[in-house]
Amino acid sequence: MRWTLGLLAALVVCALLGGAAGCGAGDAHGRGTAISASPVGTLLDEMDEEGRLYREVGGKGAPGVAIEIQPAPAGGWDVRLTVRDFRFSPAGTPAVPVAGRGIAHLYVDGRTVARLRTAEHHLAGRLVPRGTHHVTARLYADDGTVWAVHGEPVESTADVTASESGPAPGPEPAAPGAR
Repeated sequence: MRWTLGLLAALVVCALLGGAAGCGAGDAHGRGTAISASPVGTLLDEMDEEGRLYREVGGKGAPGVAIEIQPAPAGGWDVRLTVRDFRFSPAGTPAVPVAGRGIAHLYVDGRTVARLRTAEHHLAGRLVPRGTHHVTARLYADDGTVWAVHGEPVESTADVTASESGPAPGPEPAAPGAR
C-alpha cells in the first residue's frame, strides 16, 4: 500500500512538472518511450501572429496549399483548397506533429475566421464586406505549429472583391417569422 501511495505521488509530481518531460523520459537525443518534442522538422524562433512557432521542413515533399474562392450561388463565398503532400487530420487527432498532416486556418485580412479539417468551406458573406480583402489559408501541424519551408509559412492568399448592389451591409437577416 505504501509503495502505491509513493508511486501515485510521483505521478502527480510528474503531471505538475509537465508530464513525461518532467520525469526524465528522455531528451532530444536519448529516446525512451516518450515522443520527441519535435519528431518532424525543426522548430524555428519565428512565430505567426497568434504566437505559434514555425516548423521548418525541407522543400522536397513539403506540404503545399493553393486557395480558390468563388461567389456562392446562395450568397457568401465557396473556398476550395488544393493541398499537396498534406492530409487533413480528423477531430480528436493527438497533438503530435506527423509529416504532412494537420489542419488549415482560414484568415480574412489577417483575422482567423475558421479552422478547417476539409478542403472545402463556405465563407459567410458578412465576413467579407464590400471592398477588397485578402483571404489566406495556412497549414498547421496537429500540435499547432505552422508548417514552414525556407522560413516562410506554407500558405496561399487570394484577393476577393465584394461589391453590393443593394442596401449597405448590416446584420444577417433573421429567419422568416423571427423578430
